[in-house]
Amino acid sequence: MTGRAYVGVGGWTYEPWRDNFYPKGLAQARELQYASQHLTAIEINGTYYGTQKRESWIKWAETVPEGFVFSAKASRFCTNRKILAESGDSIGKFLNQGIAELGPKLGPILWQFMPTKRFEPADFAAFLKLLPHAQEGVALRHALEVRHDSFVCAEFVALARDHGCAIVFADHAEYPAIADITAPFVYARLQQSRSEEPTGYAAADLDRWAGVARSWIAGKAPQGLPYADGASPQASGRDAFIFFISGAKERNPAAAQMLIQRLS
Repeated sequence: MTGRAYVGVGGWTYEPWRDNFYPKGLAQARELQYASQHLTAIEINGTYYGTQKRESWIKWAETVPEGFVFSAKASRFCTNRKILAESGDSIGKFLNQGIAELGPKLGPILWQFMPTKRFEPADFAAFLKLLPHAQEGVALRHALEVRHDSFVCAEFVALARDHGCAIVFADHAEYPAIADITAPFVYARLQQSRSEEPTGYAAADLDRWAGVARSWIAGKAPQGLPYADGASPQASGRDAFIFFISGAKERNPAAAQMLIQRLS
């Protein structure tokens, strides 16, 4: 028994993709439909900046095929604050905007923290207690993207594991990479695509990430990644959500499609 890999990019509206991903002349209103037929997941980033209409969530769910999932980046008003324990109202507002309308097409919620945000154990623990397990009857999964070196410690790993939250694994030139598995799923953001590579990542790199993804969905902790804690919990399988984000953004759809091919 293994999990499933969901592979995609951030968003679906990006002008350069109309030259190298979307067919020439495709109506902008059909871009999400096209993207969902060639990828298996999309990370919604617009939710970080503003609240969406409930009707939008309904439309998105109706546009994509069964088996496709969206992850959603939580509002910056939840995470960009000095005292995280005081974000309860903002978390409630974010979750109440209609996110549950995605139903089974809802993947994990991404909680992204500023690079300057340090690990303060008591405050972070209080924040995690504010994250609900369900919204309007739909189960929620939470992924934590921390970007300060102070989080690279066994105490943070244990805290995330206690709350069943995944620590986002970031392939990034500057932010720390924490590969410890702390939830029934894995969330990775690969952020070093290059414009000179038609597929964003070189073939050898895509082969490597395919191997890592196979280990994740088999329930294993891949070798060769940086871990903050020595424990490597095993499972029969885990879903893995893998997004090509930032870097040479114009290349990310190609990178995602190449990884999907390798895993099919």
